[in-house]
Amino acid sequence: MNEAVAANEIVETSYRTGLVVLSYGIAVLGSFVALTAAQRIRGRRGISWLNLVAAGTALGGIGVWSMHFTGMLALNLGMGSGYSMVETLISLLAAIAATSLALAFVARRPDSTGRLLGAGVLLGLGVAFMHYLGMYGMRFPGYIVWSVPVVALSVFIAVAAASAALWLSFRTSSPGLRAVAAAVMGAAVCSMHYTGMAAADFVCVSEAQRFARPQGFAVISALDLPVFTVIVAIGLAALIGVDQLIQQRDQMRQTLRGG
Repeated sequence: MNEAVAANEIVETSYRTGLVVLSYGIAVLGSFVALTAAQRIRGRRGISWLNLVAAGTALGGIGVWSMHFTGMLALNLGMGSGYSMVETLISLLAAIAATSLALAFVARRPDSTGRLLGAGVLLGLGVAFMHYLGMYGMRFPGYIVWSVPVVALSVFIAVAAASAALWLSFRTSSPGLRAVAAAVMGAAVCSMHYTGMAAADFVCVSEAQRFARPQGFAVISALDLPVFTVIVAIGLAALIGVDQLIQQRDQMRQTLRGG
């Protein structure tokens, strides 16, 4: 341990089991919706952008982003903490963009092993980027010391499990096997998240400010994080619902014209 860390206190952290389980459930739910929509990304007229938006939003926004911040709620940090809205919102957009690109890339030729592996790498790196950007946005009276080997392990887990989930999702139309793929993808997201958290030592540098609410421009307190996360998740779910309604309307129009 270096002298800078030794001069301060490394905080002992723990997790609320119920919220950890909930975070996995959110990851699986988002993954299942995304993988269901992914089955319809490529249609007779090429890429269906509506299904792509639905899949990317479900997986990146709910399965990854909402899972991450639910996992952060599960963390007993032992310090007052908050999150910068700038990094938090950028991480949301990055997660949706990365998952959408990965799904679009593999959907063009789902039988191509090269595309599948490339999409798995992109998706895994997108999950990791979202996680560590979200962590960079944390505000508390101290700093984080990272274990580089464990960080690398977390990225490897994300890429490997994401590739496996994509392989499963594009090779079956069975809802049961799709649920298995969603469980794998949920495990990928959660394994990456909690392995990444294991790579972090939180160091407190101010005992006097240890439990103070973080201040600053566009900083949301951890106490307000549950409300913020729920609002975003509901908004994303509504977006997916609107997307599906638009598709149903278009299908009805095509059916009427065909009749």
